[in-house]
Amino acid sequence: MQLVHQPLLLRELLRDKTNVALVATMGNLHEGHLHLVENARKTSKTVVASIFVNPLQFAASDDFDGYPRTLERDCELLAQAGCDIAFAPAIKDMYPTPQTYLVEPDPALGSILEGKSRPGFFRGVCTVVLKLFNLVQPHQAFFGKKDYQQWRVIEKMVEQLSLPIQIHGVDTVREPSGLARSSRNAFLSQQHHQDAAYLYQLISEVAASARKACHEWAELESAARARLAQHPDFHLDYLTIRRQHDLGPPLETERLVVLVAAKLGSIRLLDNVEI
Repeated sequence: MQLVHQPLLLRELLRDKTNVALVATMGNLHEGHLHLVENARKTSKTVVASIFVNPLQFAASDDFDGYPRTLERDCELLAQAGCDIAFAPAIKDMYPTPQTYLVEPDPALGSILEGKSRPGFFRGVCTVVLKLFNLVQPHQAFFGKKDYQQWRVIEKMVEQLSLPIQIHGVDTVREPSGLARSSRNAFLSQQHHQDAAYLYQLISEVAASARKACHEWAELESAARARLAQHPDFHLDYLTIRRQHDLGPPLETERLVVLVAAKLGSIRLLDNVEI
């Protein structure tokens, strides 16, 4: 595997490549990221993984400086997973001048749920992903379904900007307890790590009930929120049933998904279950 820092060198390496896949990450890799690379490896001749902590998607209250940087370990893991090129640019290489041209996602999709809780987050995500798409020119790109809304926002961006890229959503990798793999899990205390699996258990039960009780979505949401409120360490942001394709209000004829975001102590956790 080759480690590349400079965009011009990356373009040179990819100039004659066909069937290129991109896995975009912020590093501090875990099994979920590697699962994306392994999926990309199955369908692509060249797999590129980017490692870039993107300042545009951090709010002033977020800890950009404290985000773990583990490049050497990440590269070892990527090589083992079958990655061909690791692209790890510096901020000055991705943003040589202040980034005044920004990609604004569709408000109907980008300003709800995560977009409501973290204003500007998806603008930062879309802007950096579009820049990565322009640099790598991938034929395919792989994103984890754990960040369900992010996957759908990027999918919609590609569709509306007519980018010749196939976007793949890859199922969430979970710990034996059911907890979704995440870089944030490392910051959970031992007790909170055990408690965190309750989120997946709860929304799995909501999904199972929703399969049997169409039209009772509001009641199922309310009951689940009440159950989570009984746990003193959880602070709920949202728990909701939405349409899979655009995260709009549920309809009987549409495929649905249960989405949840909650803080456990100081750590914000995301999860979802498709119905």
